[in-house]
Order: sequence, then C-alpha cells, then structure tokens
Amino acid sequence: MISFTNFLFVPGNRADRIAKALESDADLVCMDLEDSVPAAEKDSARAIALDALARHASPRLALRINGLMTRAGIEDLVALARSANRPPVLFLPMVESPRDAEQAAAILGPDGPRLIPLIETVRGLRHADAIGAVDAVCALMFGGGDFSAELGVSLAWEPLLAARSALVMSCATNRIPAIDVPFIQLDDDAGLRAECCAAKALGFAAKAAIHPRQIATIGAVMRPTQAEVVEAAEAIAAFEAGGGKAIAFRGRMLEAPVMQRYFRIIASAGKSDD
Repeated sequence: MISFTNFLFVPGNRADRIAKALESDADLVCMDLEDSVPAAEKDSARAIALDALARHASPRLALRINGLMTRAGIEDLVALARSANRPPVLFLPMVESPRDAEQAAAILGPDGPRLIPLIETVRGLRHADAIGAVDAVCALMFGGGDFSAELGVSLAWEPLLAARSALVMSCATNRIPAIDVPFIQLDDDAGLRAECCAAKALGFAAKAAIHPRQIATIGAVMRPTQAEVVEAAEAIAAFEAGGGKAIAFRGRMLEAPVMQRYFRIIASAGKSDD
C-alpha cells in the first residue's frame, strides 16, 4: 500500500529543483526522466537522477523513467538495475500490458522498487486489471494527458470520467490504490480543490502535482479529515461492540462491506501521521 496522498513531479535534468522539491511538503518527490526532459538530455538527466538517489538517500525520492518501448527507457532501467541506489517507488509510463511491468520487475530483481504503471492509453486501460495484478505493482496511475490526446478531448474532468472510473475499478479489483493525473491549471486554486474532491469521491487515493503550490491543497483534500477519522473510529467501535453483526449507527446500517471504507480511512490516517 502506498503511503502518500500527493507527490510532486520535478524534471530529472535539474539537480537544483530536485533538492528544492525535497524541501517542500510533498509526501513524495518524483524525478521525471520522461516528458519534462528533452531527447538530447536523456543521458545527462539519468546521471543526475542516479546521483540524486545516492546523495539524498531519501525514502521520499521516487523516479519516473522513459517508456519501455523506447531506447531511453531500456537504458534507464538497466542503469537503475546496476545502481546500488534504488528509489522505493518507480513510475513506469505508457504501460499497455502486464508484460511491461513483469519485464521491469525481472530486470530490477527481487529487491527492486515497487512499481506504479501509468495507464495512458485505451489499450493500457483495457489491460489494467492484469497490469494491476503483477506482484511488483503497488498502485496504478491515470495518465490523463496522453489519454486525452488519444481520445481527442480536453484534459478535463467530464471527458475522462469514464476512463477514471474504469481505472479505479481495476485498482479495486487488485486491492491497490489509484493515483490521479495532475491538475494543469496552475492559477485555478478553486478548480484544483474541486478536482481533488471529485477524485477522492470517485475512489482515488492520491493525486500528482506539477508545482509546489498545489501540494497543500491536494494533501488537505486527499488525506482523511479529522471528522472522517472520528466518524470511522466511532463506527468501528460500535460495529465491534455489536459483535461484528449488522447494526444501526446514526441512522445508517453498518455491515461488513460498509466497514471496509472505515478501515481504509483509519489505515490512511495512520500513514499520514508517520
């Protein structure tokens, strides 16, 4: 289970930004070797990212490599496999088959990082159940930018709602968290909060950020509120006092399936406090 509700993407070719991002309140900082790095700088960005993993040795520092169907992606993966410094989490872009995740896990070995495939195409979404079932996979992320481009729609909530819903169901099938795409309108704080609320209500456990100013809002929304934690604790106490049988609680029926949400809230709150 992932232990973050927000994370910040930072270009992997900018050592200064990596260090600065680690000073932010982001639960996780993901060095990006893919979209934010020009083709001519792939090799230097890889070296910078591996050096950052060695210098910072932080459990908050993750990595997104290039796609495994590209030369840069294969070179990223091999370099990481040879390195003594591994991130706790590795994001895999453009995953369309469980074989992609299985290949990465095999190359990295049994002590490799946990994998988070990005589902960024219709083909990938069709295979999301199988991708999420790979042992090394700890979550799936919705890659809305490429997905919206393939559909020919805007990167907005409504056009991508069906795809988001399908991804959440695939994650639920495999009992792993779903992570939502960044909100790209940097000057729309109200829009960011609204999308975070919608993502949480749909079942997403975390959301990515592309600027430090987004972190506070994402964290505040995606983490369980104090009211949610109190309600969950009281519901669990009442359910257990009733012997684990269906009971009425504040005008609602509590039974085993309903309780799973409350247990997840308590578990998530515990991770937030770590």
